[in-house]
Amino acid sequence: MWILGQTVVTTAPERPLTWAEQVTRYAQMGMDAAITFAPKVLIALVIGFVGWKLMKVVSRGLHRALDAKAVDPSLRPFLGSLLDVLLKVVLVITLITYLGIPTASFVAVLGAAGLAIGLALSGTLQNFAGGVILLAIRPFRVGDLIKAQSFEGKVKAIGIFQTMLVTADNLTVFIPNGELMNESILNYSLQGTRRADLVFGIGYDDSIDQARELILRLISQEPKILAEPAPQVLLKNLGESSVDLEVRFWVVVTDHFTLSNTIREAVKKLFDAEGISFPFPQRDVHLIPQEKS
Repeated sequence: MWILGQTVVTTAPERPLTWAEQVTRYAQMGMDAAITFAPKVLIALVIGFVGWKLMKVVSRGLHRALDAKAVDPSLRPFLGSLLDVLLKVVLVITLITYLGIPTASFVAVLGAAGLAIGLALSGTLQNFAGGVILLAIRPFRVGDLIKAQSFEGKVKAIGIFQTMLVTADNLTVFIPNGELMNESILNYSLQGTRRADLVFGIGYDDSIDQARELILRLISQEPKILAEPAPQVLLKNLGESSVDLEVRFWVVVTDHFTLSNTIREAVKKLFDAEGISFPFPQRDVHLIPQEKS
């Protein structure tokens, strides 16, 4: 069509693509992207694999270095776990940077995700902070016998988020560090020694002096009982059916349970041999006859 000496060319509207053509186009686009990014993704996988192996080597090297430097066993699991987390974060950031993902937007997304995760995992973050504080103030160490959260056992490990105890009957207990920091902790091992308190009841007809002499003589024959502070036998209570004597002696923490049971059994056998009774509860019942009406 000619208008004022100019040629006007009209084109027919573009025909909409059919479903098959759209699938073909997107498939072609996907293949082109795969061909373009496949080498980079493959190299990233190799970097990730090598980095993971190197991370394991560095972690083992740290553990060997901590052993060689005689670092406190309480710190070793914590430092090892913390290093593992840091190395994984570094590896992930390295892969993201290599793949060309914009780090600025990634950091923004990571910050928003971190805030959401932090709110969702506030208890976990509290446990992490509790682990740091536990290692800073050292209320207990690995190997100590403690009582916390109604559990009593030996400290096996202090981790980033929780502390592991092994009870006397060989049960493993995991206590969150945040709860440990918010509750009282009873450490039996901190002072090295511990007092054993045993109570024995004798009859009112038995001699307190004789019973005290027998007990002190028995204790003096046990080499694991400490001479200082000196053992004591005190009058604890005048009960309804017995005179209660409290026996106090000091032992090394690890011997407390064994020696307490040993002395308890030995006193029973010695009192039986010497004729000192262990009275049981007794009551006098008086019957008052009723008058006949």
